[in-house]
Amino acid sequence: MSVRNRILLATLVSVGWVTGCGDRPEGLPPVTIDVTPYLLSEPPGDAEDVKSVHEAAGTERDVVIVGRIGGRSDPWIEGRAAFNIVDRSVKACSDIPGDDCRTPWDYCCAQNDLLGATALVKVVGDDGRTLSGDARTLFGVKELQTVIIRGTARKDEAGNLTVVASGLYVKK
Repeated sequence: MSVRNRILLATLVSVGWVTGCGDRPEGLPPVTIDVTPYLLSEPPGDAEDVKSVHEAAGTERDVVIVGRIGGRSDPWIEGRAAFNIVDRSVKACSDIPGDDCRTPWDYCCAQNDLLGATALVKVVGDDGRTLSGDARTLFGVKELQTVIIRGTARKDEAGNLTVVASGLYVKK
């Protein structure tokens, strides 16, 4: 990322602090979130693909994971800094010549390939709670964008993978 783009991104992030959501008594100032500490200016080292993290033994470990935002027609968790990612080896509908899917990030053309190839990413604050706000606005991300996440991967008993993010690098 060029110096100019980094300055632009930092400026947009600084200006783009967002209002928290939830019920707040009238008259209190809105909650603002500074996401600057979560945005990484450089990729955070050797990243594993989503499938590799799924296959790794154990239920919790520190990871650097890479994937594309998607896996559902709406990969965003409403009102939260959370979204789904898909392993880069899985083809989105837009990667298939002649496919004119209106929501290629849902990977509807590759549903069988999604098993063990998706993860939920949650960006959490110091209190361990997922940050309030829309991830698209907070981090300037969109569907099918490649992101590299530094955090802790956890797999539940059903095999669902969640990455609690401490850092996010948005690949341009």
